[in-house]
Amino acid sequence: GAWGNHGPARPSSEGGGADAAPRRMTDEKLLQKAGRGDEAAFLALYERHRGTVFRFAYRMLGSAALAEEVTHDCFLSLVRRPDAFDPSRAALRTYLYAAVRNLSAKHLRRHGGEFPFEDLEDEPEVEERESPLGRLLDAELSEEVRKAVTALPDLQREVIVLVEFEELSLAETAAVVGADVGTVKSRLHRARRRLRRALALYFKSQGGVAAAGKVGR
Repeated sequence: GAWGNHGPARPSSEGGGADAAPRRMTDEKLLQKAGRGDEAAFLALYERHRGTVFRFAYRMLGSAALAEEVTHDCFLSLVRRPDAFDPSRAALRTYLYAAVRNLSAKHLRRHGGEFPFEDLEDEPEVEERESPLGRLLDAELSEEVRKAVTALPDLQREVIVLVEFEELSLAETAAVVGADVGTVKSRLHRARRRLRRALALYFKSQGGVAAAGKVGR
């Protein structure tokens, strides 16, 4: 798709390191074992969540190299400080998204980004229809889709990525970004509106009447 098939280099699991037994363990159990230096447990945990972590980092940063760095740092910090994850508060996936978000913010600041981006004034809530935009984004039709998402303000981009691409619920997204559900819905509405504008113009210029209609609805 337009996002490419980038992914970080996988640690070698030659010699049967990540065997079937660790793969059947819960995240919590694997993390406990990995924190004690169990390489097979770390490999199983890494393989289970690597794609999710890298994909979110890549969509937030727009750079495969930076996303690989963030993915590496995310798993390293997880294993170095396993007690920072509290399974009673959130699933490991939610915790990892939040860790990637924080690491991405550091990279954006270091490289001249503007994260966190202050939201504009609040706007009245508008009920979203079941979004044709979501299906369009899901299809990852072109480089223009990637560009349009990357061009969003950071706080709008992260909610679009989490809800439309990663398919998190509003509550899960709120937990990741540290905001309430109402704020997430507001950011999502703004992001969808910006994307409709950007992509409708693109499809109009390409003569894609049907696609432009889907985005504009």
